[in-house]
Amino acid sequence: MFTERSGLIIWVNDLKYSKNFERYGIVHYVSKRMNYVVLYVHTERLEDVQRNLQRLPYVKKVEKSYRGEIKTEYESDIPDKTRFYTL
Repeated sequence: MFTERSGLIIWVNDLKYSKNFERYGIVHYVSKRMNYVVLYVHTERLEDVQRNLQRLPYVKKVEKSYRGEIKTEYESDIPDKTRFYTL
């Protein structure tokens, strides 16, 4: 139902060209202070898009986002002590 997407962090020389990234995927965030763009693309097209972006003259570096690989389900080994402090 949902297509798998992966994130790319694109470091640019100038944010003037950040609108051009919309043809490659979905622009999620643009940092004016640090000059980078977060772009989401379909996972099966990731390598091609990354290669094409690297060729652009205003792109410094393209990195793959590891947000999808970070564990978001947490387990607690410490017992819950809130039951001791009830009224």
